[in-house]
Amino acid sequence: MRTVIAEDSVLLREGLAHILRRFGHEVTAVGDAPGLLAAVRHDPPDVVITDVRMPPGFSNEGLVAALQLRRDRPGLPVLVLSQYVEHGSAAELLETGEGVGYLLKDRVSEVAHFISAVEEVRGGGTVLDPEVVRRLLARRRVRSPIDALTPREREVLALIAEGRSNAAIARRLTVTDAAVAKHVNAILTKLDLPPAPDDHRRVLAVLAYLRA
Repeated sequence: MRTVIAEDSVLLREGLAHILRRFGHEVTAVGDAPGLLAAVRHDPPDVVITDVRMPPGFSNEGLVAALQLRRDRPGLPVLVLSQYVEHGSAAELLETGEGVGYLLKDRVSEVAHFISAVEEVRGGGTVLDPEVVRRLLARRRVRSPIDALTPREREVLALIAEGRSNAAIARRLTVTDAAVAKHVNAILTKLDLPPAPDDHRRVLAVLAYLRA
């Protein structure tokens, strides 16, 4: 099995390469996200193993690279091995389909289990550390209703928060009053603010926006 490893820690990178070679893998090991992209595009492997936080920015470069590779080569097996759960990109990766995995480094207790996870992902399976699942579900439970708004609806709501009328918003965004009214209605619906005689729905929408 041909495997590309992307890991910025040289000791861990070499250790993973050594373990995989013991189990018959042909390994290419790189230390940053650009190197991962180049290695896979030069000679596509059977499976990719990547960290999340890598050079050059040490944020989520590894996951971003994995998503790009899955777009370039749909179905390319990818196993994320990291200390961190990067919620947005992790969820996006899992939504790309079969042949993905996400394990936390500190919770891999046996080499055999790690090799089994690699082979499972290579075969089109999905392997997730239970802690990853827990954190993703917890993040989803606390999502703000504001997250359901489109970028344009958020822009309209931000202008409402500045005290702008529909007419003023229409002039600011160079759209019709009817278009603004449509956006406002959509915002109120998505924020679950039905008409009520004792409530000022625009004010409640602004409060939701400020809380988010």
